[in-house]
Amino acid sequence: MSTIDHRKPTTLPPLVAGQRLDRATFHERYEAMPPATRAELIGGIVYIPSPLSADHGDETTPVVGWLFQYQRFTRGVKTSINASTFLDDLAEPQPDVSLRILPEFGGQTHYEGEYLAGAPELVVEVARSSRKIDLGEKLRDYERAGVLEYLVYALDPPEIFWFARREGRFVRQATDADGCYHSEAFPGLWLDPRALLDDDLDGLIATLERGLATADHAAFVARLAEKPS
Repeated sequence: MSTIDHRKPTTLPPLVAGQRLDRATFHERYEAMPPATRAELIGGIVYIPSPLSADHGDETTPVVGWLFQYQRFTRGVKTSINASTFLDDLAEPQPDVSLRILPEFGGQTHYEGEYLAGAPELVVEVARSSRKIDLGEKLRDYERAGVLEYLVYALDPPEIFWFARREGRFVRQATDADGCYHSEAFPGLWLDPRALLDDDLDGLIATLERGLATADHAAFVARLAEKPS
């Protein structure tokens, strides 16, 4: 004789800002939330940010274009935008932008289902109202998880923070004599912070093109070409 299970499906509690959760519980509840919900787990605490403003989108666009241009000339790297990323048991952020070496080319990230897991080599956050979190709790999460470089494009007041990993800790980097940053994780990825802050797209790409023309970038591309599995 067959039986029918009349038990009602379990309804998961909603995410609430300020809750302390492990990542698995956070993700399970996050997937059950309405599609428009945006949430992050930072340091084991749930954050539900305000909707993204037009200004935030406007300021993020040049960063995305800069990284896409690098990707075009560097086979084996990938730019991601607002992708939920499983860092560890305490953190599931949605970085504004990240640049990573693909797993098959020897990168740090991998896929768990349709999600990214592991630490992207470079993470970028555009910070206005989130400045304190991006330079505090999020920085510590990215540092703990093994992100190699962290760029914060801060607004009000406008400022660029570039951190590189040194013996397991983030150290803020200085610009070169020309006022530019040079990525260590991605040779040839050069940034003119003044061009970014001034919305000078031509200057932003011109500086990147100088980096792409270097022997360091050519050597990096050659190393990546040896990696595919």
